[in-house]
Amino acid sequence: MPAFAGRRRVVITGIGVLSPNGLGREAFWSATRACESGIRRISTFDPSHLPVQIAGELTGFDPEAWVKPKDKDHVPRVVTLAIAATAEALEDAGLNPTAMDLAARRSIGVVLGTGGGGLAFTELQYERYYADQVRKASVYSIPSSTPGTLSSEVSMWFGLKGLSHVVSTGCTSSTDALAYAALHIQTGRLPLFVAGGADAPLAPGIMAGFCMMKAVTPSWNHDPARASRPFSADRDGFVLSEGSWMFVLEELEHARARGAHIYAELAGYGSTCDAYHRVRLDESGEEPARAMALACEDAGISPAEVQYVNCHGTSTALNDRIETRAIKLFLGPRAPEVPLSSLKSLVGHPQGASGSAGVAATVLGLRDGWLPPTANLDKPDPECDLDYVPNAARQKRIDVALCNCIGFGSKNSALVVRRVD
Repeated sequence: MPAFAGRRRVVITGIGVLSPNGLGREAFWSATRACESGIRRISTFDPSHLPVQIAGELTGFDPEAWVKPKDKDHVPRVVTLAIAATAEALEDAGLNPTAMDLAARRSIGVVLGTGGGGLAFTELQYERYYADQVRKASVYSIPSSTPGTLSSEVSMWFGLKGLSHVVSTGCTSSTDALAYAALHIQTGRLPLFVAGGADAPLAPGIMAGFCMMKAVTPSWNHDPARASRPFSADRDGFVLSEGSWMFVLEELEHARARGAHIYAELAGYGSTCDAYHRVRLDESGEEPARAMALACEDAGISPAEVQYVNCHGTSTALNDRIETRAIKLFLGPRAPEVPLSSLKSLVGHPQGASGSAGVAATVLGLRDGWLPPTANLDKPDPECDLDYVPNAARQKRIDVALCNCIGFGSKNSALVVRRVD
């Protein structure tokens, strides 16, 4: 049976954002509409020894505001990102867990998608150990380095006692987390979830690893805002970034009964695997196309009803070319007519939080009647020949959109979001 069709409908009633180009939902969306980049020289550590010295880094964010003083040396940065974005999403949805009774807090679950979880924290603990500073290492090195504790930290901060799970499937993590939460709502297990993605991978060793893979661009240290160049002929790698994009998901009638504002419906989900390579995509594009088609089938619509696609669009030669091919397979003759764009051109690649970032931009675009732009598309690759909404947001009302995500291990996931009248 399709996961969504004919079952309880799931809607988004709250959005919280910490993005390199804006702290807070509206700051993020304003910067995105204005095509303002959040990519800059790394400041959290000295990157001068690395060939890549830029990233999508949060500025003006105080992690210590989101952790108890006694815990500040024991909690990874990614935890504070997830908690802060969740706080905004809950407030946006009109929910105050501190004012809820036990039964209400037991009815709210947490599902987070993350690629690396607390890996940067783990790197710091190893650094202290090998520098013979083991006394400075956290006594919670093991649990705080385990991805599964990320959702627990969010649950504990807000006192939410429903299920608390982490999905870690590489770059598709937060797309899959949103779908996983939605499935629990549709089957009646819980009426409400906090769900989305958070990643904070900016650390010397992690960056060095991506440089070794030649996955990140070494060409734009002098001009960071122009570094992420999806679909451009001169692209040569992505820009690593951090951030958190969180949502309140709710059963439709539950939301209506409490008078909640509804942004959009999470209407369909599809996921496949190329089963091809640990980092490369299969050139055919067939499995990403099938994931998109499955998401439409799940939502009870045809590809002909999709009016916009938010692309994974990493700015690597391989991803952008194959994703374009997959979209052509998915949309058929309509492909040149349907606008697409890549948020990564403005915020970089936040790893497992990528899918939720794209959903946030898409849903806010549905709300306001604007399509997010693809920045830095100055010289399109001849093999990337579709309408990527280049260099400026476009005013256009849409009712049905698809958010695409592609991950390491040749995973593919897609979500359909649509307006609720």
